[in-house]
Amino acid sequence: MSLALFDLTGKTALITGSSRGLGRAFAEGLAGAGARVILNGVDPARLDAAAAEMQGQGFDVLTSCFDVTDEDQILAAFAELDEQGVEVDILVNNAGIQFRKPMLELATADWQRVLDINLTSAFVVGREAAKRMAARGRGKVINIGSLTSELARATVAPYTVAKGGIKMLTKAMAAEWGDKGIQANAIGPGYMVTDMNEALINNPDFDAWVKGRTPMRRWGLPQELAGTCIYLASDASNYVSGQIIYADGGMISVL
Repeated sequence: MSLALFDLTGKTALITGSSRGLGRAFAEGLAGAGARVILNGVDPARLDAAAAEMQGQGFDVLTSCFDVTDEDQILAAFAELDEQGVEVDILVNNAGIQFRKPMLELATADWQRVLDINLTSAFVVGREAAKRMAARGRGKVINIGSLTSELARATVAPYTVAKGGIKMLTKAMAAEWGDKGIQANAIGPGYMVTDMNEALINNPDFDAWVKGRTPMRRWGLPQELAGTCIYLASDASNYVSGQIIYADGGMISVL
């Protein structure tokens, strides 16, 4: 098998929430495989700084500053890309937040905010990207799930529901868009070393729990998700759709 199957040269990838964290790792991985990448975020300064850093590494990088929870901004961003002649071949729905609070104390507004950012945004951005992919007869959508796409943990109910929804949204996309040349899949990261997890990493009890619960006995690194993302974005996965691949050090496989 030729490694050309994994070559993304000539492809353009939009990664939401990609100025830092997992999104930045996905962007760097896809760029390293040859893709032009479009970084997204809501902070223009941070976005420009991230783009400059990646361009300094020799990568082809654009930016698109929009809020994934604002449908008008999403529509405007895609209209602008259309005007510029930029075709999104690969979409990575990565933008997300965490919010920890017991359900009995959870305000409806906080519940809704987590679902809007982590789930509804993937539908709206995915829909707009897929409209254009369908017209061209090809495209890749990669949604970012979680271990909580399968398993629940106390105090993160809205996140768990949103990531469970990502799993089923991915299957719905595969069911509806497969005959249009679009493959939709998801990645389920385990516990990763990110800013969002900093408090957990610095909590000795939680750190010990993660390492004890994970067969590989460590937290994952963001760059260790890049290979799975490249595979799902490339021709190597052209007959794979509706799946979620867990990159979790084996955690979900053991009791």
